[in-house]
Amino acid sequence: MTAIKHALQRDIFTPNDERLLSIVNVCKAGKKKKNCFLCATVTTERPVQVKVVKVKKSDKGDFYKRQITWELRDLGEVDAKDPSKENPEFDLHFEKVYRWVASSVAEKNSFISCIWKLNQRYLRKKVEFVNVSPQLLEESAPRGEAQSVAGGDEDALDDYQELNAREEQDIEGMMEVCEYAISNAEGFAEKLSRELQVLDGANIQSIMASEKQVNILMQLLDQALSEVDNIEDKLSSYEEMLQSVKEQMDQISQSNRLIQISNTNNGKLLDEIQFLVNYMDLSKGHIRALQEGDLSSPKGIEACINASEALLQCMNVALRPGHDQLLAVKQQQHLFSDLRDTFARRLTNHLNNVFVHQGHDQSSTLSQHTVDLSLPKHSPLHRDLLRYAKLMEWLKNTQREKYEGLSMTYVEYMTRLYEREIKDFFEVAKIKMAGTSKEAKGKFGLHGSSGKLTGSTSSLNKLAVQGSNSRRSQSSSLLDMGNMSASDLDVADRTKFDKIFEQVLSELEPLCLAEQDFISKFFKLQQHATVQPPLAQPETEETDGAITSKVTPQSEPRPSLSSEKDLVRMMMNKIFQSIETELNSLIALGDKIDSFHSLYMLVKMSHHVWTAENVDPASYLSTTLGNVLVTVKRNFDKCISAQIKQMEDVKISKKSKVGILTFVTGFEEFAELAETIFRNAERRGDLDKAYVKLIRAVFMNVEKVANESQKTPRDVVMMENFHHIFSTLSRLKISCLEAERREAKHKYTEHLQSYVINSLGQPLEKLNHFFEGVEARVAQGVREEEVSYQLAFNKQELRKVIKEYPGKEVKKGLDNLYKKVDKHLCEEESLLQVVWHSMQDEFIRQYKHFEDLIGRCYPGSGITMEFTIQDMLEYFSSIAQSH
Repeated sequence: MTAIKHALQRDIFTPNDERLLSIVNVCKAGKKKKNCFLCATVTTERPVQVKVVKVKKSDKGDFYKRQITWELRDLGEVDAKDPSKENPEFDLHFEKVYRWVASSVAEKNSFISCIWKLNQRYLRKKVEFVNVSPQLLEESAPRGEAQSVAGGDEDALDDYQELNAREEQDIEGMMEVCEYAISNAEGFAEKLSRELQVLDGANIQSIMASEKQVNILMQLLDQALSEVDNIEDKLSSYEEMLQSVKEQMDQISQSNRLIQISNTNNGKLLDEIQFLVNYMDLSKGHIRALQEGDLSSPKGIEACINASEALLQCMNVALRPGHDQLLAVKQQQHLFSDLRDTFARRLTNHLNNVFVHQGHDQSSTLSQHTVDLSLPKHSPLHRDLLRYAKLMEWLKNTQREKYEGLSMTYVEYMTRLYEREIKDFFEVAKIKMAGTSKEAKGKFGLHGSSGKLTGSTSSLNKLAVQGSNSRRSQSSSLLDMGNMSASDLDVADRTKFDKIFEQVLSELEPLCLAEQDFISKFFKLQQHATVQPPLAQPETEETDGAITSKVTPQSEPRPSLSSEKDLVRMMMNKIFQSIETELNSLIALGDKIDSFHSLYMLVKMSHHVWTAENVDPASYLSTTLGNVLVTVKRNFDKCISAQIKQMEDVKISKKSKVGILTFVTGFEEFAELAETIFRNAERRGDLDKAYVKLIRAVFMNVEKVANESQKTPRDVVMMENFHHIFSTLSRLKISCLEAERREAKHKYTEHLQSYVINSLGQPLEKLNHFFEGVEARVAQGVREEEVSYQLAFNKQELRKVIKEYPGKEVKKGLDNLYKKVDKHLCEEESLLQVVWHSMQDEFIRQYKHFEDLIGRCYPGSGITMEFTIQDMLEYFSSIAQSH
């Protein structure tokens, strides 16, 4: 083991400036035995670092290598397993528990003893030793071989002390006196011994000479002791005298302490009294204001506000423990409760009277607003009531039941007022829509100057229908619009309706917003409000362009809601419960007067809904207008569906030519009107969808009428109507119908060409049949130059057919053709010259084709037509000029 220790010291620890103190040969417990060494080392440099190193023999040679190093300060516990029996197993607790089996118990004990000493010296007994024999841990135990290995060098370190500066100087001085000390150490030692003997003799003689002086000193000590006894006697007498003084001072100190306690208690009592006086005292002025304050004047209201706030502060003061047991505090609290109840009752009665008076106030009748169609403004009432806003907040915090009762009272009487005003307002709006004021007076009995309305909504609707029959009896559809001029459509009436509808919405919007703002401020409901979904939100579903709506019914008002925002919405729903009904009635009337009014209403209503949602998406106005917008959109879809249905039901005369169909011109006028109305509108998408539906219906029904036409050829009906559609779409430049515009052009061109080709077959009918036969023979395989040898198509037959069509006869045939085309075409579309020019081009093409066939099938025959291309041009020109 000694050889291994020296080898480890030399190869591993000396290069790292470390000294090996103890070593033990171990292997891990419970596993295949792989021997290694645990070494306890210290560094040679200060501060000293103590380590436990695991050293293992290398697999590739006979040298050793360091495997794991632990700091001794990281060692928490050493467990020797059994202090009474010899057991080679032991545990070291570092970051985890390492279980070892030593090769011998002696090595184990030597290693643990070394660890214990290092712990005592450097770690101040930080490491715990468990199940270790006490004899092993005693420093005074006999040193065996293992102990000498472990502690020898450390003891040497303990005995070694460095020389200080004084000792160095003394040694140097002595060395200078005795220069031979280095060369002759024995002589130097003998000299020092002789000098030491001389000094000892001198010391003994000095002690013997001082005996007399010692006797004198002893006498002086005896005298000093007697003096001390005298002083002690005097001190005893003084202590007895001061004992009575001490008792008196104790009494005075006790008295002072009691006085100090009394003063402290009095100070605390004064602080409590001042606290109660400062925070629970209400001035006489405030009490008088709460009991008798004038709630009608601004000064009185201000005084009541200040008094109520002071009362609330007094009632909400946080009392300290024990205050509520004081009689004065109980009396003051009772007084505050009485004042609160009294003032709350006075305030409630006063505001109830204000609400009731306003609800029955007849001063702002509609007679003042019939001319310009406006609703009465309630800003003066709001301004007067907002002076009570702080008092309402006080009532809300102190008397919740009275606050809610006032809210219901306000809602009840304002509902009556607004219902009356809104009903009158909408009746006037309906009269203005239906006709002149004279007609309205005759039907509804507008008596005197008061302008009081006595008619009913049902009779008003009858008037609207009757008043519109004279000018709308034949113009409620796209079909009928085609039979009338632009002036007959009475654009002025529609513009008037648009202005009236816009005026109605413009009056309702500020009215609702102002009332909602007032309710929030007056009833203090805008704080800590969360946006909730509306009580009645329209749910729209779009299927194939048609919108169906499901409106969730509004719930009945409840006294208390989970959110203040819900309370505002509930109050608004109750106050303005008639607005949605009246708006739907007005929309139904407008739709009866003219179905195209739904276009105006859709644009206006969409704009106002968009504006309201930007202000507050969950407001009453936004919700209500959203519900009404669903109705308007439904009417718009019905209008489009009705126009499509009338297109499908159209019937044409069998005796007259068709011309431009009424629903085609009707679509043109609808598109012109819609483009004017929907310019810069928010719901342009609804119009685009309607356009697509209408144009597809127009295309389908044009083809249907063309197929059913007996008087006018199918190609003419298709050509004229699709030309009109193409011209309309090109002029209006509707982006969503660009594909339909190109389709209309294609159909127009296709049927124009078809009509021209079919018509031109008649003027040169025999010639056409002849050359069709020639082409048939060539198609059957007959060579072109051999066609003239066919009996039915020889040169003589060709000359015979050509002679039947001299120039005069051709011109006559073309003149008859021109007359026939003129009968087919209508004057509105002015396509005669276009068709005639196309026929000219087609005729020239056929002429060139016939000459080409003659040149290929009858070469060298010298056969030519009886007229030339120049003759044809003159024929076409002269015929066109003559007509």
